[in-house]
Amino acid sequence: MNLNFSKRMDRIKASEIREILKLTENPEVISFAGGLPAPELFPVEKIKQASIEVLDELGTKALQYSTTEGYLPLREKIVKRMDKFGIEADAENILITSGSQQGLDLTGKVFLDPGDVVLCESPSYLGALGAFKQYQPTFVEVPTDDSGMIMKDLEEIIKTTDRIKVIYVVPDFQNPSGRTWTVERRKKLIEIANKYNLPIVEDNPYGELRFEGEIPPSVKSFDTEGRVVFLGTFSKTFCPGFRLGWTFADKAVINKYILVKQGVDLQTSTISQMQLNRFLEKYDLDEHIKKIIDVYRRRRNLMLKTMEEEFPAGVDFTKPEGGLFTWVTLPEHINARELAKLAIEKKVAFVPGGSFFPNGGNENTMRINYSNMDEERIVVGIKRLAETIKEML
Repeated sequence: MNLNFSKRMDRIKASEIREILKLTENPEVISFAGGLPAPELFPVEKIKQASIEVLDELGTKALQYSTTEGYLPLREKIVKRMDKFGIEADAENILITSGSQQGLDLTGKVFLDPGDVVLCESPSYLGALGAFKQYQPTFVEVPTDDSGMIMKDLEEIIKTTDRIKVIYVVPDFQNPSGRTWTVERRKKLIEIANKYNLPIVEDNPYGELRFEGEIPPSVKSFDTEGRVVFLGTFSKTFCPGFRLGWTFADKAVINKYILVKQGVDLQTSTISQMQLNRFLEKYDLDEHIKKIIDVYRRRRNLMLKTMEEEFPAGVDFTKPEGGLFTWVTLPEHINARELAKLAIEKKVAFVPGGSFFPNGGNENTMRINYSNMDEERIVVGIKRLAETIKEML
C-alpha cells in the first residue's frame, strides 16, 4: 500500500525522549531520561476520595460535554494560583488545555504559517520544537548564558531576520538547561518585544518547584500590551496523567486559542477538571508541593554531589535552583548519542543534548533528570554514567 501523506509528515519524527523511554521500561535500567515526577508522591488516596465525591454529587455533569474554555470553578482557582507569579488574571482569559503541551500545539495553529520564524533559546525544550515543526517554521536560536537569553543577541537577530512570528521562552528552571532568567532579562524581553511588536510565549511548567529563594515575577507580569501568552500545567505539581494545563492570554488572543481548540478536541476532559477542582477544594495543593520540593531538593543535592565526586575533569554541569533537570557539557570530542548507547549497556539512560538544538550541533551535551529515581539509584546511576564517560575519554 502506497499512501500519499501530507508534506508536513516529512518534518515530523518520533520524539527522541519517547524513544529512549521505551528502552527504560526495563526495571533494571536507571533512567535519568524523562521529565517524570516521582510517582510515589502522587496523592492517590486523596484523588480517590475527590473522584468519588464528584461522581456521587455531579456524576451526570462530570460525564457530559462541557465548554471549550473549561470548568469555571477550576479556572477561578487557577486565577488565584497565578498570584505567585505576579500575574493579575481573570477566569475569562484562561483556557483549560490537555496539558501545556496542547497549549504549544495551539500556539502553532494560532501564530505560524510555513516559512515563519520562531525565536527560541539555545538550547530549547524539545517538546515545543516538535509541536511547532508541524506548522513548518524556521527556528532561529538565540544564545543563552546562566542568566537566560542574551538580550543583545536577541535584538540583533530581530533586526536582521524577516518573518519573525513568535518568541518562545522557558524562563524558570529551563528545560533542558535548568537555568533561570534574571528579572532584568525578563523586563528587557518585554521592552524588546514591545519595540518590535512581537508576541512572547512563556512556558512555565516548573516555576512552583523552587528549592531555595523566592519565585521571581513572570515575564507575563511585566506585560503592558497583552503580547505574552502564559502556559501553565498541573503535570509537575499534581499528576501528569490528568493531562491538565492552561493557557492565559489577552482576551483577543485567548479567543483565537479557543477557536482552534474546538477543532482539535472540543474540550478538555470534564471529569478530570472536576476531580482536580474538588481536590483543590478539599486539600492543600501548596502543602503537597512542599513535599515534592523536599524530595526533589534532596535528590538534586545528592545527584550534584555524586557528579562532583565521580565525573572526570572537563565535564561541566548546571546547578539548578529548582525544576527537574541538570544540563551536562562534555569535552567537545565526546558525542553524547554514542555515549547514550554505551550507557544503556550499563543500564543507565539520559537524553543526548543535540536534540534540544533545532539547527543541530552541540552533540557533546546531555540532559539529566533527578526527580524520578530514588536516592540509592541516583548514586548507582551516576557512578555508572561516570564510568561510561571515563571509558569514552
